[in-house]
Amino acid sequence: MVRAPDPAAAAAWREYGWRAEPDVARQVAQHEAFRAELERAGAEVVVATDPAAAANPDAVYVRDPVLMAPAGAILLRPGKPGRRGEPAVLERDLSAAGVPILGRLEEPATAEGGDIVWLDEHTLLVGRSYRTNDEGIEALRDLLPGVTVKGLDLPHLRGPGDVLHLMSLISPLDDDLVVAHLRLLPSRLAEELAERGIAIVDVPDEEFDSMGPNVLALAPRVALAIDGNPGTARRMRDAGVDVRTYEGSEISVKGDGGPTCLTLPLRRG
Repeated sequence: MVRAPDPAAAAAWREYGWRAEPDVARQVAQHEAFRAELERAGAEVVVATDPAAAANPDAVYVRDPVLMAPAGAILLRPGKPGRRGEPAVLERDLSAAGVPILGRLEEPATAEGGDIVWLDEHTLLVGRSYRTNDEGIEALRDLLPGVTVKGLDLPHLRGPGDVLHLMSLISPLDDDLVVAHLRLLPSRLAEELAERGIAIVDVPDEEFDSMGPNVLALAPRVALAIDGNPGTARRMRDAGVDVRTYEGSEISVKGDGGPTCLTLPLRRG
């Protein structure tokens, strides 16, 4: 599931903390090209269309309001106040797509999908960040009784005004491979990866801010990455990854949302 950018939402870019005003025409064209890349990889692309998201430029980042579990969706409660209405909007789109709703987070719990990574089908990594709190992690444990939910403290870095999700630091590429910025990775997570024999493609320092670690696995060792991180792309290819790129100046860079943020996988093949 994806949501196309609404041209009317661009005017709220300052309110939502975007780096700069998006060029609306290029934003729409880039998202269309991004969807075409997903379709070329064999995905069925479901476009969320509920008009209630029209005034919110962050609504294009559909990963954050929902956690997809094997049996259905969990509606999260974003830590960013301006995004609190997004789960209810996506609920309508998910229901229209036939996706069952397993549960939802309630106040005071907060959690955003960018802080959540499935390490395997029984292990969920959740970043404890300025967007995801302890109550949110506990709520996910309650909603997923057959899953080991591991909370991981994320670094302060630039503070609560910035967005730093767990997926700002790491993205899975295969069962035994991830791309990550090792220098900022929680030590407990680095140890877990080593114990499991999961190799790390380390993102160069100079490509962290340009979202080098935010990479979408289209299939095992097939990756879709934002254009402009040549060092990361080269290191992934050296690890046997088929790397594909997309132009994301308007849909990704200005809003700090990479390819994982732009997509909500509903079912994996």
